[in-house]
Formats: sequence, C-alpha cells, structure tokens
Amino acid sequence: MASSPIEMPTAAVSTWPRRYTIVLLFALGTALCYIDRVNISIAIIPLARDRGYGPETQGLVLSAFFWGYIWLQMLGGWLADRYGGKRVLMAGVATWSLATALTPVAASISFDALLAARVILGAGEALNFPAVHSIAARWTVATERARAISLHFSGLCLGTMIALLVSPAIVLTLGWPSVFYLSGGLGIVWLALWQLKAANAPENCSGVSSHEMAVIAAGRPDLPLAENIPWGAIFREKAVWAIVIAHLCNNFGFYIILLWLPSYLAHNFQVPMARLGFMSVVPYAVAFLVQIGSGWIADVLQRHGFGLTAVRKSMQTAAFALGALPLLVLPTANSAQTAITLVTLSIGGSALGAGAYAVNHLDVAPRYAGILMGLSNTFATIPGIVGVALTGYILEKTNSFAAMFYLTAIVYCLGMVCYLKLGSGDRKI
Repeated sequence: MASSPIEMPTAAVSTWPRRYTIVLLFALGTALCYIDRVNISIAIIPLARDRGYGPETQGLVLSAFFWGYIWLQMLGGWLADRYGGKRVLMAGVATWSLATALTPVAASISFDALLAARVILGAGEALNFPAVHSIAARWTVATERARAISLHFSGLCLGTMIALLVSPAIVLTLGWPSVFYLSGGLGIVWLALWQLKAANAPENCSGVSSHEMAVIAAGRPDLPLAENIPWGAIFREKAVWAIVIAHLCNNFGFYIILLWLPSYLAHNFQVPMARLGFMSVVPYAVAFLVQIGSGWIADVLQRHGFGLTAVRKSMQTAAFALGALPLLVLPTANSAQTAITLVTLSIGGSALGAGAYAVNHLDVAPRYAGILMGLSNTFATIPGIVGVALTGYILEKTNSFAAMFYLTAIVYCLGMVCYLKLGSGDRKI
C-alpha cells in the first residue's frame, strides 16, 4: 500500500502503520478462505472416482457450499456494523476451518454428511466479506480505499492459486483427505495473528500511533457503530442495486470457472492430475496482479481529479467487457493452452472490478458497508448455487461446457449495462 497523501513527519514514516497490517491480514484471511473453498475443485476428482459420483452429483457437492454461504451474509454484515467486525470475522474463520478439517470424516460417513460439511463451511465463510468491509470502512482513508479493498480481494486469487498448485501434489503424495486436514489447520495460525493485531476500529487499537490516528480521522468520516439501520434508504437506493447487480454478474462467471476449470481441462483436453494445478493457476496469477493494480489505478485517478463515479463506472465497464469477449471464443478452443489463454484473459479482465464494484460499498454507505456487502454478496451467491449446479446438469446432458460460456458472457454484458445506468461513487446513505 502506498503512503498517505497527508505529509508525515520523518519519525512517523519509519513506523509501519497498523492499518496496513490490518489490510494485510484481510488479504491473508481471504486467501485462507479461498484455499478452504477451492481445494474441493481438485479433491472432487479422486473423491468422485472413489465414491462413484457422476457430473450431476459432483455439481451438488461443489454447490452445497453456497447453501450455507447465502444465508448468513446479511446477519454477518449487521453484526459487524452493530457490534464490530473483529469477533465476527474470528467466528467465521474458526467455523470454516473446523468444517474443512472434518470434510474427509463427513465423506466417509455418507453423501449427506459431506454436503452438511460443505454447507457449514459456507456458513463460516459467509462472515468474511461483510466483516472485512465493516472494519475497512473504519480503518481506511478515502484516498487509500480502493487499494485496501483490492489488496483484500487479491487474497481471493492468492488462495485460489495456492489451492490449485498445492492440492494436486498433496493428493498425489498423501491422498485427497490430507488436503482438508492441512488447509483446515492453517486457520489456527491466522486466528492467533488476528487476535494479537486487529481491532474493530483504530480508536480501539493500542497499536495505533497518535499520528496515524490523525491521518485516519482526517481521511474518512466519523463512523460510529450503527445502532439503527436505515433499511428503507438502503433498499430504495439505486446505487446500492447497481453494486448488487454488478456483484451478482461478476460472480456468475467467476464461480463457474473457479469450480469447474480443473474438470473442464480434464474433460475436454485430458489434462492429467499432475498438470491440472499448474494450468489452472495461470488465470488467477494474472488476476491477482490485476486486482492489486486496479485499486492503485482507481486511487491515482481519484487523486488526479477524476470523479469517483466516473472512475468506478469506467473500471467496471472494462471489467465486464474484457471478461465477456474471451468467453465467446472459448468453445472453439482446440487445445488446453488455447483454453487457458482465453480463460486467463477473461478472469484477468474481470478482476478490474476490484477497483470498482468491490469497493463501491464504502463509497455509497461507509457506516453500513458491512450490511451492504452482506446484501450484495447474498445475491452474488445465487450463481454459486444455480450456475455451478446448472453447469453439472448441462455437462451431463450435452457433454459440453459451451452453453455455460455463452450464457456467462451474456450475464457480464447485462451487468455492464445496469452498472452504467445505476452506479454512483457518491455517498448516499
């Protein structure tokens, strides 16, 4: 993260600001979140072979996570905005880490037990993004906001890369259950760091210097915990629905590719397990860099006088357009290398949204950023349930992924139009 635009005395510059540590922990926590979420996309291949699961059944396993994920988003956001996000996030990490570690045990009991473990995993992870947005609204200054959230979102791709690279090696050497035991145990390490370093707001943190407190206070509005939530104003505001629609449309493509890419490569191009991880990670390595860069670009444009609404709309338009175009060509790919190139262009392009819709909650309603993230992520979870399961159904009926790639491109275009029409970078609530 770059330094604050406010001039700092020489003595203060040498001190690492606590808000940077908080944002780094956001990114690491989200990386852990996605390691525990994505490892199933690799483990499902030997698991399905062992248990005799067909594509439709695999789709149910992959989508079960979202049945837990969808229900606690709003509650997590409300708890974080009302009582503070630190303990809400801790509860989420503890829950999803335990569910991850118990996944092999659940699979050995029954198919229903496996689904239950995935649902509980989703319930724990549901608290992550709302709690982080609530905390970030209180810790970040306006001119660092996009970088902070884009760095947080980069943990999404970092965790995905780690899961896709490391999981195949663990499966081949230790067996698929070890993937879940090892990744579940990482949660304990993160929880210890979070307990030591984090606080709901800088006002509650003994590690914040008086200089940093002055920088934060000057760079963001006063944001006390929310006692009364203006639900009517939230649900009536067009800019809120612009965020919701953009988030939903973005996740439609992201979840389908995230959870089905290894199976797509194995199904269409017979890519062996030893190469699946490396090939699948390429799009997320590019997206990781784009996500970090998108926040930097957005903040630089804002500092140079561009209106925040124009910045958010232009970046989100580019994200959807660059995400859609490669998907229209993807069904014609005749090699794994061509397919990965097109998927990389799509995932990398759509990652520009980290500097647009992903941070827009903090622009529109900073005091209620956790609730807004809970609202948008609730709707954005629907593609995980419908789209991921639908892909399995269509694959079983047609033996092809083409229809889902075309549908995803259409969804991206609809999201682009809606965000251009309804979006705003101004504070509304």
